[in-house]
Amino acid sequence: MLTIASEIEVLARFGRALADPIRCRILLALREAPAHPADLAETLGISRTRLSNHLACLRDCGLVAAVPVGRRTRYELADERLGHALDDLRTAVVAVETDRTCVEADEKGCC
Repeated sequence: MLTIASEIEVLARFGRALADPIRCRILLALREAPAHPADLAETLGISRTRLSNHLACLRDCGLVAAVPVGRRTRYELADERLGHALDDLRTAVVAVETDRTCVEADEKGCC
């Protein structure tokens, strides 16, 4: 059963998806064009197993849709507006403090 997520839930799901660089790369690739998992794995240079786990996360977040095409499955963005949102996020200017408060930023890959 499909349900409509609240605005806060949508933002949280989008944030969860964008929290991982591989998922970001998948979303940007699907922004360009729908693709089959084997092609995505090759393009991104990751194993199919790893890709499958990330696609499952993106499906659970409601950001990508699996479309059966014969015996194969093609993935695409669940809503074309996601492509516009990704463009806006990619081109947004982010102000970053040079004096970070998180001392573990480099080790954890955060901040």
